[in-house]
Amino acid sequence: MSGQDAPAQEPRTRASVARWAADLAMGARFAVTGGRESWARTIMTAVGVGLGVALLLVASSVPTAYQERGERSDARAALGFQEDPEPGPGTIRLGPASTTYRNQDIDGLVMSPDGDSPPQPPGISHIPGPGQMWVSPALKKLLDSDDGKLLRDRFPYRTIGTISHDGLSGPTDLRYYAGITQKAFDRVAADYHIDRWGTKNVGKPQPVDPALLLLVIIGCVVLLLPVIIFIATATRFGGERRDRRLAALRLVGADSHMTRRIAAGESLFGSLLGLAVGTGLFLLVRVFIEGIVVWDISFFASDIVPTAPLALAIAVAVPASAVMVTLLALRGIAIEPLGVVRNARPKRRRLWWRLLLPLLGIALLAPLAGGFQAGSAGGDAKAYQAAAGAILLLIGVTALLPWIVEAVVERFGGKGSVPWQLATRRLQLSSGTASRAVSGITVAVAGALALQMLFASVEAQSTESTGQDPHRAQLMANIPVSNGAEARDAFARYRATKGVRDMLGVTDGSVSALRHSKDDPSTAPVESLTVADCPSLREVARITSCKNGDVFLVDASPDYYEAGEKFVKPGAQVNLAFDDESMPDLRHKKLWTIPGSAKVVKSRLDPIGSERTGILATPGAIDVAELGKPQAVAMMRMDPKVPDATEYVRNTSAALSPAMDVMRLSSTSQSDQFAVIRKALFIGATATLLLIGASMIVTTLEQLRERKRLLSVLVAFGTRRTTLSWSVLWQTAVPVVLGLALSLAGGLALGVLLLKMVGQPLAVDWAGLGAMTGIGGGVILLVTLVSLPPLWRMMRPEGLRTE
Repeated sequence: MSGQDAPAQEPRTRASVARWAADLAMGARFAVTGGRESWARTIMTAVGVGLGVALLLVASSVPTAYQERGERSDARAALGFQEDPEPGPGTIRLGPASTTYRNQDIDGLVMSPDGDSPPQPPGISHIPGPGQMWVSPALKKLLDSDDGKLLRDRFPYRTIGTISHDGLSGPTDLRYYAGITQKAFDRVAADYHIDRWGTKNVGKPQPVDPALLLLVIIGCVVLLLPVIIFIATATRFGGERRDRRLAALRLVGADSHMTRRIAAGESLFGSLLGLAVGTGLFLLVRVFIEGIVVWDISFFASDIVPTAPLALAIAVAVPASAVMVTLLALRGIAIEPLGVVRNARPKRRRLWWRLLLPLLGIALLAPLAGGFQAGSAGGDAKAYQAAAGAILLLIGVTALLPWIVEAVVERFGGKGSVPWQLATRRLQLSSGTASRAVSGITVAVAGALALQMLFASVEAQSTESTGQDPHRAQLMANIPVSNGAEARDAFARYRATKGVRDMLGVTDGSVSALRHSKDDPSTAPVESLTVADCPSLREVARITSCKNGDVFLVDASPDYYEAGEKFVKPGAQVNLAFDDESMPDLRHKKLWTIPGSAKVVKSRLDPIGSERTGILATPGAIDVAELGKPQAVAMMRMDPKVPDATEYVRNTSAALSPAMDVMRLSSTSQSDQFAVIRKALFIGATATLLLIGASMIVTTLEQLRERKRLLSVLVAFGTRRTTLSWSVLWQTAVPVVLGLALSLAGGLALGVLLLKMVGQPLAVDWAGLGAMTGIGGGVILLVTLVSLPPLWRMMRPEGLRTE
């Protein structure tokens, strides 16, 4: 055939923008008008994408929410960073009066204006008068409820109003402002004056510890990456039925490029509908957000607003990823007029680029060893590098999963039970679908395991020993008293409180030597004097024999006294008088003679971790009322059989002083930054786990819908329902087990790198590893149970019908 007779072949030209738009619009029409199957696929895609978009919108609202919450907290702060202003018309006197009720923290302040124009905190219209208080709506609800009956006894004030939105950090804030008289401040230990509210532009923010910063970075990556992967998976729902529809388009004249654009248009419409569904779910969550409290953190609905750049990025990235994923998925499929050639000769998945991703992640993380320790520089650059490395490593773990599943299932032979053979054959024909279904849980488990290893390390760094011994005493109260008689009365009231099994009461005062400088009498040496009964003294010193009337000298030998270096010794006279500034008062001496029978004893840490020196005396040796400026400490042992015993003690404390609370003794304490980050991570982890469970269920239901006709055929040929149910279990279990094995390896690798970055030795969190494995097994069982009812409905003869 001559060149002139040969059919002319027009050179391929790139589709114009108009052609692309027309084909995408046609695909969108098919998604709407393609019949029940098309609508089912579109709805499944929209639901899957919508779940992910809703969580992304909530995540993008976190910066705004915390900023709004922080600004309100700063505006109501009443902290003095400089010296107190002189009391005057424009100042107000404050005292901290926070308390706790059944593990709920209640923030409060007692106040009294110094003049006619005191500054008032945001959220209230005027300063409360003596005996009045403003309360937050949540505290008012608690006080009015039956659960708050015991708490009402703690507040001898009349409620005159509720604090508005501007004065609260969140809707569940428990907060109050109470008015007291100026004289009542005599029983307030830490009162101060302010002339304005708020801490804006005052002081510098405390820098975040590098290890905590790394914890935040990895936490964000681990929580958000499964969401993104699930959105990409949801855009491929119903791929097999869609490909058969595209073959019909080829039969009426569409070329391969046009069919791909039509398929992209169908996925684009589903993703846009998913954006709308996600936005609707997000707005619905905002309505109920004020009733949700996670780890004592809550937000107003108005706080949950996505930042504009992040919202725009979500609106653009989700449809773009749907189109890209669809086009990539169709690259390995030959759509011809007579059908779809998908697996006639399946090409083996390439391994090299799948290994390249985690290797690149390791290459980025390895140089950061020791880079997140205290004092390290280059925080921003290191933060971006750490985030990029973690993302590449986790995505690499996900990319390896399809190759591993394919390599394993192709080695399964034709042996085994019928359900096992049905499951393995299905996996051999379509292992990619099964891998995509578990990709989200794989990356989540890998990231969670690494995060737990880092979390345990950072928790150890952020946890310090307090020196307290909760076995010897459970509660402690510092009692503001002006003289020893008040301390004695306070101890009596604590002993009579319901639920107190034993009370260790210690009154600390001071004595001074009679000798001093002629020019400055205040230079007289001062030593501490502790007055308590024998059981209490045994908690602060190593005393073998004690009776009322005894006196002890701590760590003081006779040779030491005779050397003249200590003025407290048996038979010595000391001065008990002190002036208003707690200086020795030698003009109005109050002499007391240390008994010659005073014994020398060794000091001992008390239950709150304090160590006392000087003189220890029983009430029979010195009347506690003689002490001038004492400090009273009550350490209580509680009866565990009495419900709300701690609350009875707190009520007693509130009766003694309007600003006194009770401290629960604990052997360890954690930094505030770590506590906040821990709460935020647990909130995100809860939302992510819910999404993973929902995504697995949606994906499994979509796969069952794809196989509805096949299931009906099997039932028509006599296959039992239990056989198909077990096959669904095995189809879910095999990819999940392989994914868990891969995620454990990837999680351990990432965890080791993270520990190196914070300079901590290798420590595997075996408990966390076991928990993650248990979660994987639970997911298998949950997905199988949820999928059984729709599976049984699909196994009907009606499933053989086709349009």
